[in-house]
Amino acid sequence: MNLRVRTLLPSRADYAGLARSWRGDLVAGVTVGIVALPLALGFGVSAGLSAEAGLVTAVVAGVLAAVFGGSHVQVSGPTGAMVVVLVPIVATRGPGAVVVVTLLAGILVMLAGVLRLGRAVSFIPWPVIEGFTLGIAVIIFAQQIPALVSPHVAGASEHSSNAIVAAVQAVTDLDPAYAAWALGAVGIVVVCMWGAPRLHRGVPGSLVGIVVVAAAALVVGAPLARIGALPGTLPAPAVPAIDLSSLTALAAPAATVAALAAIESLLSARVAASLGDTGTYDPDRELVGQGLASIGSSLFGGMPATGAIARTAVNVRSGARSRLAAVTHAVVLLLVVLAAAGPVGHIPLAALAGVLMVTAVRMVHVDTVRAILRSTRADAVAFVATAVITVSFDLIVAVVIGVAFAGFFALRGMSQASQVRREDVRGHTQPGDERIAILRFDGPLSFTSADRVSAEVDAIRDVSVVIMRMSQLELVDATGAHMLGELTQALERRGITVLIKGVQPRHEELFRSVGVLAALRHHNHLFADLPSAIAHARTHVQRETATA
Repeated sequence: MNLRVRTLLPSRADYAGLARSWRGDLVAGVTVGIVALPLALGFGVSAGLSAEAGLVTAVVAGVLAAVFGGSHVQVSGPTGAMVVVLVPIVATRGPGAVVVVTLLAGILVMLAGVLRLGRAVSFIPWPVIEGFTLGIAVIIFAQQIPALVSPHVAGASEHSSNAIVAAVQAVTDLDPAYAAWALGAVGIVVVCMWGAPRLHRGVPGSLVGIVVVAAAALVVGAPLARIGALPGTLPAPAVPAIDLSSLTALAAPAATVAALAAIESLLSARVAASLGDTGTYDPDRELVGQGLASIGSSLFGGMPATGAIARTAVNVRSGARSRLAAVTHAVVLLLVVLAAAGPVGHIPLAALAGVLMVTAVRMVHVDTVRAILRSTRADAVAFVATAVITVSFDLIVAVVIGVAFAGFFALRGMSQASQVRREDVRGHTQPGDERIAILRFDGPLSFTSADRVSAEVDAIRDVSVVIMRMSQLELVDATGAHMLGELTQALERRGITVLIKGVQPRHEELFRSVGVLAALRHHNHLFADLPSAIAHARTHVQRETATA
């Protein structure tokens, strides 16, 4: 089998340390499974689908991504970021469209892995990632408000697909009595999620909060909307029906979902690799695994899956060292479906909303926001722009614009870092040295600075020889090299002899192919050291003086 293909597939090496780590992996898997249960239920409901869809996704995609993905400890399933994208799809196309979008997006993500596009996420700057995260947190929080104000408001068709606008619209239909019960349920969940870990780190506060609210609501007869009946088994797999019209209509949403799934999964895998000694990750294989996970989820009526940063962090901190932990997490959730579907159906939706609200708040780290805003103006602008556009328009558009902002300021900074400075002839001066201009090129020389540098050099007057010092040139692109060739020709046409000193080996081939070296009047005008170049320049000046 081709080596490139083999690296994208599971192998025995994935479980090399299992004999030593299996006990810790089982404990971590059970722990993260308990943590994931309320999130899976909540994200399914919050997306406008069902709690069942969230559970199915966590089970099926959780296993497939664990086995086929590129990270040893990544935990995958439904996430808040994906919910943000799915809500408008459900509102405009209906819940049935999500299954088709999930299948198409999975195919696209898998192809991205096969085409080795996994490293692309490294081009997303940190401020853009944090702005993206802040925007998602705001949207997730706002999406829960309709479920708290009235049993009939959540998901109302007359409401906007924008979470902030929909939250405001929902508040105008407030049912005070219902809202009081719902906010009380949220308060209990918040207290449990805050207090339970302080009693013992291993206590899952979200699950405790949900159990307390469900029990209390049952005892006092609270009029809170419930999840409803859940099936006691996984649905039978089936290929979604796709025709040409639905394929055309859902292509753009599928591309958006695929881009988000790839970005979030790779970011989560990268974070996981930095949390502990769990080995590196293969970004291309991770995309293949996540693509297969979404494809499998669609066959069981689920939603798109991605790597989940919070659940992955819990997995690592609980002692996970191999893929067995993520598989165990999915098995725990499957057991919930098989053995506890009835009790789960009685959970109030307000309790799930409380879990997601706390999750959204925990996504935002004030110290990180403060650090970015105090860093550089460019990073602060990219951060704020990404967050605002995420909340106002679209997640993928926000990332693209955020990267564009960061790229613009990076290019401007690179342009300003490019310098050309005139230096005096060193050592004991001789008559005619004033006719020699030594130009030192520093920093990068690219399309962003080529015109400015060219204008500065072209402005030099009253010299006979120009020595271009290239030893401090950090980076040169084709535009910068082309400019040097044209500049050399322009100076030679003015009767000024150009000598080039210190071309670095990594730049030599580019200078030769673009024509910089060919622009020199003679091949002897290329020097390795400055003293030799100065001596040659002095002979030119002396010859010119003698013939004047």
